[in-house]
Amino acid sequence: MSTRLHAIVSGHVQMVGFRFFVIDEARRLGLAGWVSNGGDGRTVEVVAEGPEASLRALEAALREGPRHARVDGVEATWSDGGGGLQGFDVRG
Repeated sequence: MSTRLHAIVSGHVQMVGFRFFVIDEARRLGLAGWVSNGGDGRTVEVVAEGPEASLRALEAALREGPRHARVDGVEATWSDGGGGLQGFDVRG
């Protein structure tokens, strides 16, 4: 059974390669899902499914971010995975 992580990352996380950082980490961890810039200019939304240990590793990476980002917070919500996600891509 898979688990789902829905995270909203806030701070200086747009225009710093954050989405591509998330894609690289998620693919390396074998997760499925997507990442998108928030419409407010200061958040990134992440939905990922897979083994809980891999999702915990992704959550830790989100709290660090890439070199030029400044993460002020990560609001994480956990639930059972719904399936239906394939690969890991940018949305929006």
